[in-house]
This record gives sequence, C-alpha cells and structure tokens, in this order.
Amino acid sequence: MTYDPASANPLGSNALATRSDMQRALIDLFNPLLPYFSEGNARVRLDAAAAHFDRAAADLEGFARPLWGLAPFGAGGGHFAHWDRYAEGIANGTEPNHPEYWGTVNGRDQRMVELAALGFALALVPEKLWDPLSPRAKDNLVAYLIHARQFDYADNNWKFFRIFVDIALDRLGIEYDRSLTRQYLTELEGFYIADGWYRDGNVRRIDHYIPFAMHFYGLIYSRFVDDDYVKRYRERALAFAQDFRYWFAEDGATLPFGRSLTYRFACAGFWSALAFADLEALPWGEIKSLCLRHLRWWADKPMTHRDGVLSIGYGYPNLLMSENYNSAGSPYWAFKAFLPLAVGEDHPFWATPETPLAPLDETVALRHPGMVMMPCKGDVVALSSGQENRQMRFGSEKYAKFAYSTRYGFSVESDERGFAGGAFDSMLAFSDDGIHYRVRESNDEVRLAGNVLFSRWSPWPDVVVETWLLPSSPWHVRVHRITTPRVLETAEGGFAIARRDFEADALFSAPGSAYAVGEEDFTGIRDLGSTVTREGLAQKAPPNTNLIAAKTLVPQLRATVPAGETILRCAVIAVRDTSAVSGEWLRPPAAPGIDELRILARQGDSVSAMDAPGRMS
Repeated sequence: MTYDPASANPLGSNALATRSDMQRALIDLFNPLLPYFSEGNARVRLDAAAAHFDRAAADLEGFARPLWGLAPFGAGGGHFAHWDRYAEGIANGTEPNHPEYWGTVNGRDQRMVELAALGFALALVPEKLWDPLSPRAKDNLVAYLIHARQFDYADNNWKFFRIFVDIALDRLGIEYDRSLTRQYLTELEGFYIADGWYRDGNVRRIDHYIPFAMHFYGLIYSRFVDDDYVKRYRERALAFAQDFRYWFAEDGATLPFGRSLTYRFACAGFWSALAFADLEALPWGEIKSLCLRHLRWWADKPMTHRDGVLSIGYGYPNLLMSENYNSAGSPYWAFKAFLPLAVGEDHPFWATPETPLAPLDETVALRHPGMVMMPCKGDVVALSSGQENRQMRFGSEKYAKFAYSTRYGFSVESDERGFAGGAFDSMLAFSDDGIHYRVRESNDEVRLAGNVLFSRWSPWPDVVVETWLLPSSPWHVRVHRITTPRVLETAEGGFAIARRDFEADALFSAPGSAYAVGEEDFTGIRDLGSTVTREGLAQKAPPNTNLIAAKTLVPQLRATVPAGETILRCAVIAVRDTSAVSGEWLRPPAAPGIDELRILARQGDSVSAMDAPGRMS
C-alpha cells in the first residue's frame, strides 16, 4: 500500500468532540517527542534545520512549548507520565555547570519567549515542576528567571513574557522588583486600538497574534491576578469575540493570514482561553464549537513528519513559508489550544453541547484589520486593504494580498526572478524587464467605505496604483487605476486551487478570462472591461508555494500597460463546486465606474491597522 502522509497525523482517528478526546489528542501529539529528549531531559532537538537563534535556545523551545498544553492537562487532573522528565530538565537546564545548560540570557533572547511557558506552568502546576526540585535546583531556577527578566524584551507581545515569569515568582513566594512588571503592563496598553483590537507592537499590521497572543495572555493573566487590568482584558475579549468569529468557516478552518502560521491550531487559542478565564464572550456552545471544529479541521492534514512530530509548515511540511525564527520546536505553540483541559468536565465549556455558529450570510466589514469578510458557500473570503510587514520573508504575501480564503489560503512566491511562472494569487504583479517583479508591499492610503476597500500604493516610487475591492459573493470585483511613466508588464491572479496528477484538471484560457476546474473546486478570473486587452492564463503554480495544497492552479490575466493611465477591472471567484463552470461563472458582476469609486474612496473611514502606530482609532 502506498504511504499516505496524513496517516501520521496523531489527530486522524480522534473524534475531538469531548474533554477526554482533547486529553487524548494532547498526549498523542506529545508522545512523538519522547525519543528526542536529551539524556538529561533539558533539551528537545527535532531536526537539523536552524532558526536565527542558537541551538540551545531552539532545544529549549522544543522542551518548553508543549507546557502550554501539558500544564492545563495536569491542572485539570490528567495523568501525564513524564513530569519527572520536565522537573529534571528544568534542574539541568538552569544549572550553569551542566552540559545541557540552556545558556545565559545576556540581552534580547529567544529564551525569554520560552521562559513564559515555564512561568505559566510553574504558576499553574507548581506541584509538578517546583515541589520536586532540590533546594539547589530551586535556587538555580529562581536565579535564572530573575537574571533573564532584567533585560529589555521586544516591543510587542513579548512584554507579556516577563509578566508571566513574574506571576510565577509571585505564586512561588519569591521577592523581585515589581516595578518592571508595572512598566510592561503600562506599555502594553499602548498597543490597544479599540473594540477589542490590538496591534502586536508599534507596527502597521494586525494578525493572529492578537487572538493567540495579546488576548490569550491577557485572559490567562485575568485568572491569576486581581487588579485593574483584569477588568479591561476581559471587556476587550468580549468585544473581540464578536469580530473574530467571522475569521472561521463552517468546517472549522480559520483565515490563514499573517506570520507564524506554522503554529497551526494555536489559532483556536482565543476560544480556549475564554474557557480557562471562565468568560462567556459568546454562548458556551458556540465557543466550544469554534474551538473543537478548528481542531477537527486539522485532523486529516499531512501536517506531521512520519514519526508524528509536527512539521514546520501549514497544511503540509513546508520550510518555504516559514519565518527565520521558526525552529523545529516552534510549531508546538499549537498546544495553546489545549487550555480548556484545565477546567473540569462540569464547566459549561464542556457541559454545553456544541452549537455551530449561524453561517455568515452577508458581508461584514472589520475596520480595524481592514477586512471585508465575505461568505462563499460555506467558506469565508476576506477582502483585505493590505497591511505592512517589510521585515519578514514573504511579508507581502502574508499581509498585502487583495484577498485571503479559509479554503484556498494563500501562496508565497518561490523565485524573485520568476515573473513568467509566478503564482500571484490574489495579487497584481508588475515587471519592467519580464524577469523581476513588484507587488503591493504597503499602502500610502487606505479607506473603508461601507463594504468597499480602497488603497493607494506604489510598486516603484514613480508608479501609483489605486485599488478598489468590492464584495459580490461568491465573486469579488477589483478595479485598479495605474499611473506609470513607462511601459510595464502585469499579471493578476485569482485564487489557487489544488492541482491533480495526470493533468486531470480542466484548464481554460482566452482573451479576458481564465479558469480551472479541479477535483472539487472551481476558480476563475474575468476581465470586466479594462482599457487594455488582457490574456487569460491558467497558471500551474510552482510546487509548495500554497499553504494548504502542495500543487495548485491559479487563473491569471496578463497584459502590457502603456505609459500614462490604465484602468484594470476584473471579477474573481473560487468555490467548492465544479458545476460553477456552467453556473456562477456565466453570471459575473459588473464593475462600477471609476468616478463613482473615487467618490466612495473620499467618503471612507481610515483603517486602524494602517494608521500611524500609536494613534488611537
């Protein structure tokens, strides 16, 4: 029998419907790590690939990140057979003379990130990790934590990491300088926008770090601490839930958007943290459904290696889409999803039957992330104003495409000199030499008018593009006004769908349109009367570029635009319905006139994510 990579997924045979199912899932996901613990149990090394930080920090990451799930499991009465390994690992990792010493923190350091997991676990289950330590080991651990917390943490969600160490020190009865805790609590307030939305630092972007970091940590804080911040963290989570639920489709898939997607089902961490904090931000049946449906979505994905260890990647192992801070242990931030294991069977999260959310049946505009959430036959498409991340690899693909989909994800490019073969799904690419290319990386102006998004951006300093995005489910319409002093080649892509072997898919291309019909999906793009003729192309995208499907097809429109002003108009569709080729495909929406669109742009509101950092919206 041919090996099926999905068969190595430890979630594959799990119904993921009950508390005991989730307990089993945690242990099944953890057990593949056991062969990779070091002799002294302080390090977990999973492969030879590197992150930008040193190997000892990567080994600590492999050791510490599972604690985000193991500690709630232990607190909720679950039987974990390897607490002795963790206690021994902590003792050896903080002993400077031991060969498995984690290394001393002497500045901003990846160890600071992982010590947050350790602080959380020490606060939640001290009887498992603190009480078994010898007096010398306790002294070493305290010295290690207090030494690390004196350094400056990154100006983003990292500030919570020192706070989590401080919570542990408090609960263990250790004296320390609390002014540093108060300083970071104050500074974190500067990241708050409004209506439950934060930035992850002084940056022009909003992504999954808001739910699985900023809110996740705030809700845990609210369980451990009683102060003025607790009330605001809980109130903000209540507001955020009303918007964040729209990032999830009927089948549990969430919107792949932004960085660190290799953390996978950490995306359910917000719903998990509501249970931990006992905060009914939505009816408990809906919170439970959002959490467990998301876990179930992952159960048939080939997301692990043959031994069941989580891979770097999203739908499948894929280093191409990773960040330079992703080591082999990084994906185990996914264990944040297991936070509900800390609450008992009688908690309403577990005692209430799942209640699926009513399907999204109309567009919903979200001003703060600059998105218009659009229902698409069970899936969700987010039209996006475009955000900014020029610091990280594939920041444009992760933040600045025109649309993102729960079903079709998005693609990263694999060759910066491959204009002819690029995927360019949900992007407009320009080339001045037919080899290199530019896409939207940031915006000079962004507006949201009702459910219409407008942005003005420049692929080069002397080229200006004005883009309008309009929902018309299951289609969306794009209009671009391009002003350029020279001739440019352009390529505009629709959504990427899975491609089959043996050329089994139906591809179509003609002047002004292109589509592909796959095993389950239809994807197409139609010109709606541009001022230049555009040729259709059913592009066979480079392999391993899409986050969900390893091989994909992308319909494109390609054209040469002259110097001066050019208007490009198109409609884009992708649905899990192959019959759409003789249905919806034949009924494209119309594009409004440019004058009407320019009036709309002037009337729109600013998008918080792209406001100058520090400005309250």
